[in-house]
Amino acid sequence: MNYLAHLFLAQPTADSQMGNLLGDFCRGVDTSQFSPPVLAGLANHRKVDRFTDSHSEVRACKALFSARRRRFAGIALDVLFDHFLIRHWSHYSNQPFEVFCQASYQRLAERLEHMPLRMQRVVGSMIEQHWLAHYTSLAGVGLALDRIAGRIRFANEFFGSVEEIERYYPAFEACFTAFFPELLRHTTQSPLEIRQPQ
Repeated sequence: MNYLAHLFLAQPTADSQMGNLLGDFCRGVDTSQFSPPVLAGLANHRKVDRFTDSHSEVRACKALFSARRRRFAGIALDVLFDHFLIRHWSHYSNQPFEVFCQASYQRLAERLEHMPLRMQRVVGSMIEQHWLAHYTSLAGVGLALDRIAGRIRFANEFFGSVEEIERYYPAFEACFTAFFPELLRHTTQSPLEIRQPQ
């Protein structure tokens, strides 16, 4: 899952939201320096990713991508699922999307100085440029994916991958609507963090 989904599946606290994003930035980082609530969030991030990667609906969606882009299908779906979470926001949250985003940015800003340096840079840009709102449109999804393609350190054909998303958009959306409620149940039935109302 991508940034929005990880923030949504976190607890509404600064430590939890930091921890739930930390999973994308902790390679080579000594995580023992972080507090137990942050580490619980990190564990939740990993639990979410394991469930997502092994889910039959998600695997079926990855298979829809062409052979030249299938290597990066998981990345594309992570960003696309943030788009679908926004599209179906009212099914999963009583809090307006913009209110959720602003509260999340504020919490992350409170922990910015405690984050690994690369995470500081990325989260700082996320807050300043309001990244989460970019996933509202398919054009924003395409731009985000092309930026990711530009950061890959080897030659790739990931640029323009939004064209494949457009081709199978209804199938991808059906996958999300079947999969995401199961992910929610998975994170709440045996929680790694004390659940709080969103």
